[in-house]
Amino acid sequence: MPGIAQAQSAVSRVITHRPIRASVRLQALQHNFAQARRLAGEARTWAVIKANAYGHGQFQVARALQGLSDGFALLEVENALALRAAGLTQPMLLLEGFFAAEDVPALARHDLTAAIHCREQLEMLAAAEARPARAYIKLNTGMNRLGFRPADLGAVRQQLEQLGIRDLTLMSHFAGADIPEGIETQRQVFMQAAAGTGLPLCLANSAALVRYPEARGDWVRPGIMLYGGSPFAETPADALGLEPVMTLESRLIGIQELRAGERVGYGGTFTAPGPMRIGIVACGYADGYPRHAPTGTPVAVAGHPSRTLGRVSMDMLVVDLQDMPDVRVGAPVTLWGAGEGGRVDADAVAAAAGTISYELFCALASRVPMEWR
Repeated sequence: MPGIAQAQSAVSRVITHRPIRASVRLQALQHNFAQARRLAGEARTWAVIKANAYGHGQFQVARALQGLSDGFALLEVENALALRAAGLTQPMLLLEGFFAAEDVPALARHDLTAAIHCREQLEMLAAAEARPARAYIKLNTGMNRLGFRPADLGAVRQQLEQLGIRDLTLMSHFAGADIPEGIETQRQVFMQAAAGTGLPLCLANSAALVRYPEARGDWVRPGIMLYGGSPFAETPADALGLEPVMTLESRLIGIQELRAGERVGYGGTFTAPGPMRIGIVACGYADGYPRHAPTGTPVAVAGHPSRTLGRVSMDMLVVDLQDMPDVRVGAPVTLWGAGEGGRVDADAVAAAAGTISYELFCALASRVPMEWR
């Protein structure tokens, strides 16, 4: 319907005056990549940019890292092709391989590397007229999501080589690199399977890269650490030398003076213990802020640490303005990151909401304007 299409196009060109904004500091991204590169030693590095670079913008992140990273790891063939069309020539690894036979010719045409993890993918490769020159063989060493059993490696390798795919690398994924369980059981399974093959190895994600140098292999795959998030619940990102990349900030759009016993928001889940001042922020779960963030989730208002109060609404949330008598409507609020309102650790926000910073970043809504600097 032309009328609707024209209206949608017009809306997309309007600059909203609603004060919520997200910003991405590409210099901080590059700093964090340098930290990952240092930890990688002699190993080469795939910068993981799946899920629109963890919500940070696939194209902008790839551009910022194109002269630094050895390659990019992502999920969908179509996104890899979009990066190729944008002029990026670096190696690209499809972490889950391909999902349909129609994708296979593009692998060869655009020099994409696919992770092969199941018999069905082998069958699609066998039926294809054009095949890629290289592939990763994914082994299931205990994560029990994707991958061949180690006992099947010989047969899988033979089949790929018979199809003309001889540039092969072995990969797996750790289930416990970020918890006390660690990686040793899976690593031993993997190393036993790899012994004698002479193939390059790709193992370490962010957590393993930071904590387990023995898991470096020939390629590493840093993800969340590039974006300033810690892979460990008990260790803040700044303790790992990481800088926040994404900042979500807004402003106060209202202030209320409560009497003792008055309640706040849907369900009235917070009750004022005495006279208190609260602020209303233009940010809600429709912007990607976690609805289940409880009272006490950290925020910063006009340079002062604060907390949320009551339930998060679709378009608004409430913050505590106690001890801030001079704060007025329009005051800056940082929801996470390093903004005009102050600094708030995204991992701390995520922990309060019972989730992880990965989800915060990836869940940022498309209606939130984003800038890269």
